[in-house]
Amino acid sequence: MSAAARVAGLTTSPIRAIAAGAPADAISLALGEPGWDFPSVARESLAAWSATVQQCAYGPNTGIPDLTTALVDYTGVDADQIMVTAGSQAGMFAVFQAHVEPGSQVLIPDPGFPAYETLATLAGATAIRYPLGTAHELDANSLINALNSASRPSLVVIGHPANPTGGAASAQMLNRVAQHCDQRGVPLLSDEVYRELWLDHLQPSVREVSKTALVLESVSKGWAAPGLRVGWVTGPATLLAPARLIHNAMNTAPARPSQIAAAALVSHSAEVLTESRDQVRARWEVLANSPLALHSARRAQAGFYHWLELPPGQ
Repeated sequence: MSAAARVAGLTTSPIRAIAAGAPADAISLALGEPGWDFPSVARESLAAWSATVQQCAYGPNTGIPDLTTALVDYTGVDADQIMVTAGSQAGMFAVFQAHVEPGSQVLIPDPGFPAYETLATLAGATAIRYPLGTAHELDANSLINALNSASRPSLVVIGHPANPTGGAASAQMLNRVAQHCDQRGVPLLSDEVYRELWLDHLQPSVREVSKTALVLESVSKGWAAPGLRVGWVTGPATLLAPARLIHNAMNTAPARPSQIAAAALVSHSAEVLTESRDQVRARWEVLANSPLALHSARRAQAGFYHWLELPPGQ
């Protein structure tokens, strides 16, 4: 028996393939994972819960109250504008499945996170790539031109700070893109999972310039907890409602122990994120003093990734 047509041509991500084939003692540069310790506030919250729990029940689809309260405080939006998900990947999948029609087009950055194109394909859509600026920043003109050229756009995706370049996005650029998406009636999804790992200054969020955009975040990066698989999407309740149905069908809810740990992390964001930024800055400092830095002087605005620029043909 053959697989469904929607998975024809799909392969394991090259990043995952590299990680899976690495020796046990290798220093992995494959996956975007924090290389520092799981924060103590999360470990302590899990220990306290496990010492007293009698039953490990399903969590509510909307997230346990402690987590949703922490996210309301962190994001500044109402609870009905937050969808708690099993990691940012599940959040993206739910949004794509809820809003991308078969035969439509999804605009994605180039270069960008490989999963964007995969998710478009699984939704039966075609990915249209738009280029970033010369410093790998969001270029509103390039995106708007691509959107104007699309015959049937169903979703626009931006990633900032960018994965894998670490490029930035100004509030002005974000505002122009958000306004144009509104004019075209196309949902805008902003992947901001690396935003809290800033090096010099915090990058703006689409939430600051738009009430209609969807914003994707996760405890995997800034809160140093990728294994928890807890993320969230914020945005208009009307856009989140169909995505919630998709996510509920996929996962019911993120694991309750993971939500408990995530609630502790988000509640202690000030100290957890400060430590994470110190850790990632120390790693960039090591790179700045290494021979590799001679090949590319441009430092990322945020995140883990060094975009190594090679001469043409190499």
